[in-house]
Amino acid sequence: MALPAAAYLDLTPGLCICRVLNGLWQVSGAHGAIDPRAAVPAMLAYHDAGFTTWDLADHYGPAEDFIGDFRRALARERGVAALANVQAFTKWVPLPGKITRQQVTAAINTSLRRMDVPALDLLQFHWWEYADPHYLDALDYLAELQAAGKIRHLALTNFDTAHLQIIIERGIPIIANQVQYSLIDQRPAVRMAEFCQAHNIALLTYGSLAGGLLSDRWLGQPEPGRRDLDTASLGKYKQMVDVWGGWELLQTLLGTLKGVADKHHVSSADVAVRAILDRAAVAGVIVGARLGLAEHINDTARVFTFALDDADRAAIAAVTAQGRDLFARIGDCGAEYRR
Repeated sequence: MALPAAAYLDLTPGLCICRVLNGLWQVSGAHGAIDPRAAVPAMLAYHDAGFTTWDLADHYGPAEDFIGDFRRALARERGVAALANVQAFTKWVPLPGKITRQQVTAAINTSLRRMDVPALDLLQFHWWEYADPHYLDALDYLAELQAAGKIRHLALTNFDTAHLQIIIERGIPIIANQVQYSLIDQRPAVRMAEFCQAHNIALLTYGSLAGGLLSDRWLGQPEPGRRDLDTASLGKYKQMVDVWGGWELLQTLLGTLKGVADKHHVSSADVAVRAILDRAAVAGVIVGARLGLAEHINDTARVFTFALDDADRAAIAAVTAQGRDLFARIGDCGAEYRR
């Protein structure tokens, strides 16, 4: 099905995105082996369905190479003009320590080569250790590369509100921050969203389906053991469920989502995504794409066919309010990566 106009949003002038982004963490090797011969046809299918925006990183295995292969196939099969409708957002995740201009330039040149693009649409920067101030040097150099035309827009990944403010006050032109945000993990609503709205910064969210746990597949199922959690995403977000409230509370939430989904003739996953898309400052939700292994294109497209009403939101909130305060237990966005 073709996606409606409401499926797209101007992240910033000149950069229109699909509000459900195709996430390529799933090709990094921890979600099943991806056959490179199947990857590009699968990417073309997503693109033809209207899902034109990709989220990836320099360390997601062959993700950047897949973008390059996909772009060449798209130009060959649909014409060079079709490339104008592709948005590919990568990340640079250096190790802490002194950062040089040459190091930053080399990293960006590698991404440009792998993705086969003249400039990066959006470079999302992550830093592991706030106590090491060299992240500010890295961002200064990235801003220089943006001015030189190698990067169109700059963004962050998993920065908390306090350090996002430091970066903004330094004059770095950040347009987005990628954070975990779901009906289970609502930490961005505490501080981040208000700050982002005040500074015209968008949120791109991941984990909004909790690795697939917020889907009909797990409703009524016994609590899984480690062997049942057969992807890195399931293992990661099961830990988040445990901190939030446990399997029994998740089942209550899944039952509520199923009731809302049946009312709107969609899936529980659609409801979980729609709920986050409707939150303040959220521009897009990243949904993992296991290229050639599994796809949910038609189901995901239904995210744009319905709207949650006040009764839906109240029913969901009545359950999520029973969960523990993850902001108090973990900290602001990204704190789980810096402990």
